[in-house]
Amino acid sequence: MWLLLVLFLPVVQGSALRAVSSAVSGPLQGSLTVQCRYEPGWETYHKWWCQGAKWSDCHILVQTDGSEQEAKGDRVSIKDNWKSRTFTVTMEDLRWNSADTYWCGIEKSGTDLGVDVKVTIDPVTVQCHYGPGWETFVNSWCPDTDLNICRILVQTTGPELRKNQLSINQKKRTFSMAIWGE
Repeated sequence: MWLLLVLFLPVVQGSALRAVSSAVSGPLQGSLTVQCRYEPGWETYHKWWCQGAKWSDCHILVQTDGSEQEAKGDRVSIKDNWKSRTFTVTMEDLRWNSADTYWCGIEKSGTDLGVDVKVTIDPVTVQCHYGPGWETFVNSWCPDTDLNICRILVQTTGPELRKNQLSINQKKRTFSMAIWGE
């Protein structure tokens, strides 16, 4: 006598989980939102958001309990919507070191489902205006209020200069500085 046992479990195929956008960005000290969609059958599974370039080293920052209730972590939250089969992750108070690879994931027996999302922080742009006659003078950026002790990070006499994580662009009696990273 043979006994045939059939289990009806969600089958992991192709795109059972996908991020709406594979790359997102947000402003320094601001927030960003990531949406991850999943196929039918995964509604009551735990969903998570983790940080780390490699799947194997990923550190879970926030996780649902298998319900639609919002779960909160440190500057990050996650909320599942079973009807739309989408879970939404919100990162707040973004910092330069928030830029990294993250993963949307669904916990299951065996290997979890996961899809990577690249998070970047938008550059901060500052504009400085000056009057006629100053076009030929050196433009510089110094992050201090006392010019006597200020360490100049970058300066230029030409129309544009990039150095490390700072650029100066001079046009029409204005020079703009874009700053990114720490």
